[in-house]
Amino acid sequence: MGCYTFVKVMMVVFNLLIFLGGLCLTVTGIWETVDGGSFIQILIPFSSYYLHHPNVAIFCIVIGLVMILLGMLGCCGAQKESKCLLITFFSIILVICIGEVGAAVVGLVYTSQVGESSVYCRCNGIISGAVVVTESILRAWAVPGLQEQYGKDQVFTDLWNSTMATLQCCGFTNYTDFSDSYYLEQNGALFPPMCCLDTEIFPCDEDFALFSDVVGCFKQIVTVVQRNANIVGGMAAGVTAIELAAMGVSIYLYCYLDNNAT
Repeated sequence: MGCYTFVKVMMVVFNLLIFLGGLCLTVTGIWETVDGGSFIQILIPFSSYYLHHPNVAIFCIVIGLVMILLGMLGCCGAQKESKCLLITFFSIILVICIGEVGAAVVGLVYTSQVGESSVYCRCNGIISGAVVVTESILRAWAVPGLQEQYGKDQVFTDLWNSTMATLQCCGFTNYTDFSDSYYLEQNGALFPPMCCLDTEIFPCDEDFALFSDVVGCFKQIVTVVQRNANIVGGMAAGVTAIELAAMGVSIYLYCYLDNNAT
């Protein structure tokens, strides 16, 4: 009985945390939907382009509601000792785990593709290229922002300056992302200093930027992610362990109640 009581209390506490996390995520999604301007300025200061895409807010709300539902099912199932709620909780976690496994498989398929602008495969001596979806989507957001907002929007400019200075990169792909941009018009056709090797010797014009050949930030970010893949894998393993523990606890309580009922 002592072990059962301990597991029951842990089940309630664990699902209470899930419930609170889901509540915070739902409130965040609703805040972004109702007052997206202030939310973006505080949390994700990118550009006005983002504000026309409510999918992120909807995603937050949906995931938050799912977490709230899970928390309620787990808490009520353990507290009320309801086999129905416990098995429902177990089933939802199982579906989530299956979905995560599927996402992991897709991620592994594209891992070697993310860092390249094109993916090449050889079939009977014929080489075909396929543009990587992830890079295309990010470029569609980043390049227009660099051309229109960089140098104009202070928050957006500071964000990119910090990124380029930290990663020692220039633009999304390279210095050409700033071609025909607002920044060049306002600075006498000079590129940001991060796009050149040493601006103390020569001004960072197009020729010096071409000579410097500073890598784009996308490739640098991919390099950092690949370098820290063990950390990402550790976090994923931790989440999986928590989910498996939740499934184990719920099925233990279910089996205990089922045995007592008989």
